[in-house]
Amino acid sequence: MPWWRRIIQLKPSSENSALAFFRKKAKIEIDTLYFFYLKKSMNRVDRLVAIILFLQSRKLVRAKDVAEHFEISMRTVYRDVKALCEAGVPVAAEAGEGYSLVDGYHLPPIMFTAEETSALFLGSKFVEKQTDASLVKNAQSALAKIRSALPQTTLDYLEKLHDSTEIFLRNRQPQAGFRDDVIVAIQDAIANNHVLEIEYFSPRHKNSTKRDIEPLAMLHYSHQWHLIAFCRLRQDFRDFRTDRLKHILSRDETFSPRKDFVLKDYIENYFKPQGSLEIKVKFDQQLAQTIRERYAYGLIDEEPVKNGVIMTFVVPDLKWVVSWLLSLDTRVEVISPVSLKKDLLQQAQALVLHYQKK
Repeated sequence: MPWWRRIIQLKPSSENSALAFFRKKAKIEIDTLYFFYLKKSMNRVDRLVAIILFLQSRKLVRAKDVAEHFEISMRTVYRDVKALCEAGVPVAAEAGEGYSLVDGYHLPPIMFTAEETSALFLGSKFVEKQTDASLVKNAQSALAKIRSALPQTTLDYLEKLHDSTEIFLRNRQPQAGFRDDVIVAIQDAIANNHVLEIEYFSPRHKNSTKRDIEPLAMLHYSHQWHLIAFCRLRQDFRDFRTDRLKHILSRDETFSPRKDFVLKDYIENYFKPQGSLEIKVKFDQQLAQTIRERYAYGLIDEEPVKNGVIMTFVVPDLKWVVSWLLSLDTRVEVISPVSLKKDLLQQAQALVLHYQKK
């Protein structure tokens, strides 16, 4: 039985007139549109419910966002919002800002499909492998609550996936003296604009410093979580690896959001090729694909040639490039600069002498 047919049997509460609307809507359309439901899945009714959930999950939503999310026209958005308002759903509209649901209004939870449950299960697997103890515990608790509300058929489906799905990643082994339970505290501080007091270890300087920071965002790259914050000690934005935190404390003190920080812009600038040295290296076709997938930092151009691809990189210095290219053996050929060729030759000769002495 379709979900919208089951709605007819539900009894709407006085606090929630949305069910009354959909019950009435379904009664009117059930006889004339059942055949079309089989072909189009009652797009109109489904979308109205989905729009409520979309609004419920966000503080403020622009009409443009609704149109893009559901792939409908702006005119359709206006009609749908009007229909919801007429049904008693308290949608507030702020001129030039967007739509929101009045505080306190919630649509009763809708049962997860097997596919939605599998997506959450797979997400929890990544959380288990790619986060710390604080988030793993919460993810396991949330999944246990979801499991408790699932029908047996969906549980069987999930158990089958559990036994046949695994994520193989490098095991994270926290070092002695470092915290492995900080992500939830960081998330809470970001969401509530709380100043964090931290003790951070710098491998470069081989010492720890105590700082007050204003947490702004979290990024995951190079197999690690990074906290992006404004450091009051350095008076600038800084990138802190969470596995190098020895101490963290969320203060009652709050800070004002920094208008000069936009995460998207920060990411673009951070990962933009840095440096002024341009190098050209020829790779064979097979290795070129690996380079694109794993070593694309600084890559700015590619030129297909016979038996390979010439790739152009912009790098800050040649020191790390020499070690990198040596690890790729004879499948690479340096085109330019000449100084890079000389550095490679010197390093290779040094390696030969080193092992000849053994």
